Amino acid sequence: MEQQPQKTESRRNYFLAAFLAPLIWGFMAIPVRWVKEYPAEDILYYRILIALIVLWLFIFLFRFEFLKRDIAVFKQLPRYRQNQTIGLTVLASVLIFGNWFTYIYAVNHISVQSAAFAYLICPLITSIAAFFILKEQLSPLKRVALGIALISAVTLASGSFIDVLWSISIASLYALYLIIQRASQGFDKLNTLVFQLTLCALFVIPKLFINQHAVPKEPFFWFSILTIAVIFTIIPLFFSMYALTRISSSTAGVLLYVNPLIGFTLAIVYFQEPVAPHKYVAYTFILFAIVLFNWGTLKKFIKGKSGR
Repeated sequence: MEQQPQKTESRRNYFLAAFLAPLIWGFMAIPVRWVKEYPAEDILYYRILIALIVLWLFIFLFRFEFLKRDIAVFKQLPRYRQNQTIGLTVLASVLIFGNWFTYIYAVNHISVQSAAFAYLICPLITSIAAFFILKEQLSPLKRVALGIALISAVTLASGSFIDVLWSISIASLYALYLIIQRASQGFDKLNTLVFQLTLCALFVIPKLFINQHAVPKEPFFWFSILTIAVIFTIIPLFFSMYALTRISSSTAGVLLYVNPLIGFTLAIVYFQEPVAPHKYVAYTFILFAIVLFNWGTLKKFIKGKSGR
């Protein structure tokens, strides 16, 4: 009985980490807009390179044992599993590259709302992809929720098809990335990410020479890229990894909706983007769909809170 407060306190720390990850991601549009005048591909390339350098330093200084363990696990795999892991890593690299680029471009050249809407529908698209690819089952309630989400997308497209197209592109790329992550189990997520970014860098470095864009000299550009790479990429990912060691993935999945809700708030209040009447209808539909889709998890979450 004496250890109960300590266990509760420990669980709070994991829950706090699960909450902080999407909270940080929700504000990412701000530093991305700081460098709006630069080409989206340049922002992406330097984000990848800076994040890669910082990640390798962090792993060598603090997580080298995890790296050695993963390398040993990989070497012990049968040849077909090694080839499968390499193939999934390459595919995941392409998907995360595309997701980061479409997000940056949407925030700076389409609208912050389109990027926020993408992460609102991303869990729903992930479930659809998991149903077809991983053969995961969908309950009747979740199928109804997906139908309502489709109505939301159609309603939004009636006002701006381009916005919806970008939202679906961002969400689909990240949803497929998550499916790949599910299929590739047994490795540390930071190690997985660093190898994915290393593959991205093999494409990025030649492109920097081919494009022949001048290397930015403004200190504020590099401050912004460092902020995006460290505060809005590595730190929330680490929080998410830490939380998932004790918090269920379903609970963490519900908390992820903090990200797009902050994004919408920023779009309207901070960036002062206009909201057409049809968008309010679409957002109402999608929020209703999200509640329905996560109804089972929400009931457990509420009961767990009230039972303490």
